[in-house]
Amino acid sequence: MSLILLILLTALVFEYINGFHDSANSIATVVSTKVLTPRQAVLMAAVFDLLGALVGVSVATTVGTGLVDTDCISTHTILCALIGAIVWNLATWWLGLPSSSSHALIGGLCGAALASAHGNWHVIRWAVVNAVTGKTEGLLHKVIIPMLLSPAFGFVVGLLLMGFLTICLLRVTPRVISLIFGKLQLVSAAGMAFSHGTNDAQKTMGIIALVLFTATKDGIFDNLPSWLGFLHTPQFAVASWVKILCALTIAAGTATGGWRIIRTLGHMMVRLQPIHGFAAETTAATIIFAASRLGIPLSTTHVISTSIMGVGATKRLSAVKWGVVGRIVWAWVLTLPVTAFIAYWSMRLCMLLRS
Repeated sequence: MSLILLILLTALVFEYINGFHDSANSIATVVSTKVLTPRQAVLMAAVFDLLGALVGVSVATTVGTGLVDTDCISTHTILCALIGAIVWNLATWWLGLPSSSSHALIGGLCGAALASAHGNWHVIRWAVVNAVTGKTEGLLHKVIIPMLLSPAFGFVVGLLLMGFLTICLLRVTPRVISLIFGKLQLVSAAGMAFSHGTNDAQKTMGIIALVLFTATKDGIFDNLPSWLGFLHTPQFAVASWVKILCALTIAAGTATGGWRIIRTLGHMMVRLQPIHGFAAETTAATIIFAASRLGIPLSTTHVISTSIMGVGATKRLSAVKWGVVGRIVWAWVLTLPVTAFIAYWSMRLCMLLRS
């Protein structure tokens, strides 16, 4: 039982780190354009992250059951997966790199599961057909393909939206444009924070539900007193208390504010005005919310970053600081393999100590 409590605590630590690591996704543009002060932006993001986290469970179900074979998962597997994700998140936060918390968690889960299965790659659900819906799911369709397509969508849609707005507002003075979009950016930033909550908070919900399901399957909860019966999860499900706990935790993390990454996204890639912030946030929020509805654990970091690049490129390509972009892309490329590597060897060490 003490191990279960440790894993639940570790999951909440990951969720908290996810909040302050990815707070830049929601507020970097609204802070850089000076529409809100940092304190106001963080408070707004925390509130809408909380609300978004309470909506739906599609992403949680994908993370909990759709990526690895749950029959090969133990409580130690989940703990090692979280360790891999936390180590990578803290490292990239320290370097000010907007990497993906989603991919960190997924990479950690796959690496730890592979170790648990003694190197049997069949433990990873690469591409499987859902017997109920008839749709093909798994790591390829829910993670890898969206990982490649969503940054492209972010860049292209951001570029097109900003181009459209520029054409429509050719006869409007810059002062009026700033006034209008200074107000509209409040809406787009709130939408970005809300969509972040619908996707990112659900990943930890899925992990906690997987912990409870695994513990119930292994009989760990068999002798619990009746008042702790809410911990039993005979089938994979996301209870209301899990949703509320994860929502509050990610909101608390967001309220802390990850200023290192905010500086990278909001100031170092491209100089933004309110209209650019509105276009980038609207683009990213729309893509992320659509992914949440489809149960895709998307990288909100990838989408907002490339949306900002696309919007900035409408000025001129040289307006985007491609050297900074290169560092960010390397962090994206390395996230899945590095977290899988850390989690894999953490699990192997755990297995060695238990033998």
